Amino acid sequence: MKSYPPVLKAAKTITTDYLLKQLPKATALVNRKQILVGASDSWLNLFSEDQKKLIGKHIHMLFALHEDISERALDNLLSNFESGSLRHKTTLDGTTCWFESTFSPWFDDKENVLGTIIQTDDITKIVENELELDRIKTLFKEKSEVAKVGCWEYDIATEQLFWCEETKKIHEVPSSYLPRVNEGIEYYKKGFSRNKISMLFHKALEEGTPFSERLVIVTNKGNEKWVKASGKPITENGAVIKLFGTFQDIHEQVMTEIQREENERLMTTLINHLPLNVFVKDKDSKKVLVNKAECDYVGKTKEELIGKNDFDLYDTKAAQMSRDEDLEVMRTMKPLIGKETIGTKKDGTATNFLTSKIPLLDLEGNVNGLIGISMDITHLKKKEDQLRNLINVTSIQNKKLINFAHIVSHNLRSHSANFSMLLQFLKKEDNESEKRQILKMLTQASDNLMLTLEDLNEVVAINTNINLEKSHLNLNGVLDKVLQNLTVLLRQNNVKIINNIPKDSTVFCVPSYLESILLNLVTNAVKYKSQERKPIIKFHAARLKNKTLLTISDNGLGLDLNKHGDKIFGMYKTFHNRKDSRGLGLYIVKNQMEAMGGTISIESKEGFGTTFNVYFNEED
Repeated sequence: MKSYPPVLKAAKTITTDYLLKQLPKATALVNRKQILVGASDSWLNLFSEDQKKLIGKHIHMLFALHEDISERALDNLLSNFESGSLRHKTTLDGTTCWFESTFSPWFDDKENVLGTIIQTDDITKIVENELELDRIKTLFKEKSEVAKVGCWEYDIATEQLFWCEETKKIHEVPSSYLPRVNEGIEYYKKGFSRNKISMLFHKALEEGTPFSERLVIVTNKGNEKWVKASGKPITENGAVIKLFGTFQDIHEQVMTEIQREENERLMTTLINHLPLNVFVKDKDSKKVLVNKAECDYVGKTKEELIGKNDFDLYDTKAAQMSRDEDLEVMRTMKPLIGKETIGTKKDGTATNFLTSKIPLLDLEGNVNGLIGISMDITHLKKKEDQLRNLINVTSIQNKKLINFAHIVSHNLRSHSANFSMLLQFLKKEDNESEKRQILKMLTQASDNLMLTLEDLNEVVAINTNINLEKSHLNLNGVLDKVLQNLTVLLRQNNVKIINNIPKDSTVFCVPSYLESILLNLVTNAVKYKSQERKPIIKFHAARLKNKTLLTISDNGLGLDLNKHGDKIFGMYKTFHNRKDSRGLGLYIVKNQMEAMGGTISIESKEGFGTTFNVYFNEED
């Protein structure tokens, strides 16, 4: 053995220690007595900030500072000078760091064991990834069990087919079962399913074509099951090397679909052979289901009728009446039973029906359409008309009025009472002249009733329109359009307009509603102008928090709000003796504003004028 002078030996020792301290990998040297005799700075930092105190310490004392380390395993590695590794961790301020220490024998140049070399790596990221992978695997397993979705993999090179536990469970084979490709294909029901999966599997291997198909298998226990088999080729350098896929038990779902289809076929067969017109409409009164009798009556196929509303099929008047009925049924959620209606096609052909409409509710009890049933009673009506020719005209009118009174809503009670009173007079009167006069009064009452129905329809249309399309509109632009349309009225009444609305002022609202609101308020100001002074209408707008305030002021007659304040926006409420006043304009304005999420208020003094404050909601 070559000997070195003492100075050189010391220099060699210093150099060795210095190199060890600078090693980038955390490394430590432990002698046969398990005493730490040297270590890199990076290794010492893992155990203490005071590195000088660590050299010369027993290695067990140092590892005792870490958690999750087996004393017995550590002692075996150090005492027997074996190669191996141990994992351990530290927790500081709630932060956990994981390490893996590798133990190897430390030999001298004559292969004598001097002790143990320990190299330690920070494997925190690795452990965290392993824990996350375990979590994902557990989650995937749980989801697979809940959704009944398994997976499979086929390695072309090894010809090995892998099934996960859920896939084996679906096939009803034991966990120890090792599948083969030909056996896997034979589990599919002979015929279409087996031929289909064979073709799909072959195309995936040869052409790299993915697949997803609903097929039938026969399990290991002989049970037939509907499954969804999906596969995706994995390629490398343009060649397919593996197939990976999912395997889902969809038996209950498919059987439910089959049962539903059978029920639908049964229902379709039933309604198609009923001697009645049957249809289902959505909330927009568009037909979503019709039977054969309905198709035959309209003279169109099922495909031509689906998606159409009554305006596409009948004349406007009949279509509007039908739409009004639909809205009423869906609004009140009360069925319309056995109402006589007349369906007039666009070619003028009229048919009498006895119609019932029933609201169609979803699972949450909300209306999403209606079911309609109509019976053609045209031939019965013809016979009825023949009989009516033999009956007194008064009796006919009485029956019509009584029938009508039975179907009007509570909003029309005043009209019903009026009709009843006139009918009583008509029954008791013998004088033909008086009878004609009473009939004339009945005609006027009918006109009033139609006007009321139109008013109610306009209000219902506002309140039932849930799909309002709002947009940002330039207030001056819309006002100019309204004023231009009212040019003749304004000139005839010598009205002075003062517009103080900023040029860039906008409101977020429904275009048609804004025009209607401005039109009603301007005409209202002109209608109730003072005869003592020239009418003036002022406009002003200001942006508030999430709102835009439009102020419309006039110097007209004004109102006593103490007397009429709670009735201003009521339906059919009038406060000045004008024949053309219907008491509907302000009611519509209020409904339109509320439908858009806005409000309207009034300031007024009798004899001085009125100011309307219109608050537009600028949010969606």
